[in-house]
Amino acid sequence: MVTKFFKRSRVCEFCRSSAKAIDFSEIDTLRRYVDNRARIKNRRRTGVCAKHQRRLAKAIKIARQIALLPYK
Repeated sequence: MVTKFFKRSRVCEFCRSSAKAIDFSEIDTLRRYVDNRARIKNRRRTGVCAKHQRRLAKAIKIARQIALLPYK
């Protein structure tokens, strides 16, 4: 007997909350998308859409330059 499991697609957290902009000063939000080695997590792991992943990466990089987030 074969049972089938259907994978539910994740909805982007930023699309769901209809956030207008991803701000670099919101460190708690950005920290969820950076792993313990200070690398930006990929879309597959976080479930963020492509548009918001690009904006998220840009915000993380700005926060690193201002020294709000670590490089390593």
